[in-house]
Amino acid sequence: MDAAERIERALEGALARTAGVGAPPRLVAAFRHAVFPGGARIRPQLALAVAAACGDRNPALADAAAASIELLHCASLVHDDLPCFDDADTRRGRPSVHRAFGEPLAVLAGDGLIVLAFETVVLAGARKPGLMASLLSVVARAAGAPNGIVAGQAWESEPEISLAAYQQAKTGALFAAATVAGATAAGVPGESWRMVGECLGEAFQVADDLLDAFASAADVGKPVGRDAALGRPNAVLQLGPLGARERFEELVAESVASVPDCPGRDALRAQIAARAARLLPKEAALSVA
Repeated sequence: MDAAERIERALEGALARTAGVGAPPRLVAAFRHAVFPGGARIRPQLALAVAAACGDRNPALADAAAASIELLHCASLVHDDLPCFDDADTRRGRPSVHRAFGEPLAVLAGDGLIVLAFETVVLAGARKPGLMASLLSVVARAAGAPNGIVAGQAWESEPEISLAAYQQAKTGALFAAATVAGATAAGVPGESWRMVGECLGEAFQVADDLLDAFASAADVGKPVGRDAALGRPNAVLQLGPLGARERFEELVAESVASVPDCPGRDALRAQIAARAARLLPKEAALSVA
C-alpha cells in the first residue's frame, strides 16, 4: 500500500467513528465534506515520508499521526473560510463548508475535526503509551498557542502583524508537526526534525501568497486576491514578486539542508526538493520571472 492509500484509509477510519448511532447526520456530512475529496495531502505525505526515512517501525501509528495532521489542516480550512475570517465561498473547487451546510455547522465541524485528530492518535497509540504521549504533545503544539494554527488565525485580529510569526503559526506549525510526528512515530527523537518542517511550511505559505497574487480562482479552487482585499500579511506584498520567489527558494534549500542523518536521508532530500518545485505552478513562475 502506497502513502496515498494509507492516508485515505486512515482518514476514512477516523471519519467512520463520527458516524456512530445517534450522530447528527448533517454534522457527519459536514465532516466528510471538509475532508473528502482531499487536496494534495501534502502534510500527511510529508509525515509518512519522514517516517519511511527513519525506518517506519510503527506504520499504524505513523498512519494515525499523518491522519491527525490532515484533520487539523482540514479543520483550519473550515474555520479560515468562515464569514468572520476570509468569507470564502469555495474550497477545493466546491462550496466551502459554511456555504454548503451553514455557518453554525461549519464552526462545529471545524471544532469536531480538531477533537478527532487527538482521538485518532490516542486510539492508535494505546499499545505504545510513551510514543502516544509524545505525539499528543506534537498535535497540541500544532493546534493551539502560542505558535499553532489557532494562534495563526488569531494574528489576523491583531492591529500589527509580524509576517514571520503569522506564517510560522498559520502554515509552518502543521508542516513542523508533520515532520516531528513522522519521526516520533518511527521511534526517533522528533524535535531534530522540526526545522525541516518549519522551513518547508514557510516556503509553502510564500508559494500560496504568490498564487493568491497571480493565479486564478479556477487554478487553485478557492478565491484569490483575498490578502490584498483584507489587508492580510503576504510575502508578495512585503517582498515583491521576485523577492517572494527568492525567499521561497531559500526556504526550500534550508529545509533540504536541515534533514537529519537517517537511513533515507538522500531520498527524502530529493523528494522534498521535487515536491517543493511543484508548489509553484508554471503560471505563477512565469508571472514573477
